[in-house]
Amino acid sequence: MKKFILFFITLFSFNVAAAEHEVGQKNKEFTVEKITIKKGDTVKFVNLDPFFHNVFSLSDAKLFDLGSFPQNDSRDVVFEEAGTVDVECAIHPNMQMVIEVQE
Repeated sequence: MKKFILFFITLFSFNVAAAEHEVGQKNKEFTVEKITIKKGDTVKFVNLDPFFHNVFSLSDAKLFDLGSFPQNDSRDVVFEEAGTVDVECAIHPNMQMVIEVQE
């Protein structure tokens, strides 16, 4: 029984540690140029513009492409590995930001 309780506490502690961060897309820009998060955290990308955006990264630390999505829609990405993630919009090439993922 003690092993089960210890396992549950460890699992619960891990889940509490993960956080969600929100990054908007407004006026053909990301609302932040750089954020620092922890491994296991989620970043929610929210389109605040009246036209489509796309969010993607070709970085070794996290490779993803969220596709195109309209105003008031959002997409989430969980960052499992530490490192630097360069993020861009495929529709608006001037949109760029950096996510630093720490241990």
